[in-house]
Amino acid sequence: MDCCECDCSEEKKEEICCPEINPKKWDKKAFVWKNKTFIKGDVLQIMHIPLNFGQVITSLVSKAEKAKALPKGEYAISLSRERSPWKSELYLATTKKVSDAKNAVISGKFLSRAFDGPYNSIPAFMKEMENYLKEKGKSAETLYFYYAYCPKCSKKYSHNYIIIIAKVG
Repeated sequence: MDCCECDCSEEKKEEICCPEINPKKWDKKAFVWKNKTFIKGDVLQIMHIPLNFGQVITSLVSKAEKAKALPKGEYAISLSRERSPWKSELYLATTKKVSDAKNAVISGKFLSRAFDGPYNSIPAFMKEMENYLKEKGKSAETLYFYYAYCPKCSKKYSHNYIIIIAKVG
């Protein structure tokens, strides 16, 4: 399966698949989230390689849609937070709490950077992010990764945007 690894029809894939983002809205930005709502799921990994990402994101999107809690367009973000080489957490932004899901709230001060490149460049992107945080006199309490496009949309838009979001306070 392609495009978000769901089994939806071709018309719906184009409709629901990754909205185009403007990376300038994320690059070198500071922002505050107050009680931003998400639902979350666990992704199994083997040495940082996700095994069930497609199943988890499909399940989260389905729950958010059923509850009429899925944000539109560029606000429909999902964040990944790696817990170990064996597990990561996937957070899907929602407009409200969802009754049949694990709800999470993220609050704090954040700095973000936008990168464009292959997934194997993530260590270099993380080093750039670390240098950016040092320039700002900050350190990351938590790092979140926003993979803006699924593989199909990455090809469609000719970009593979990876936004690193650091909680700094």
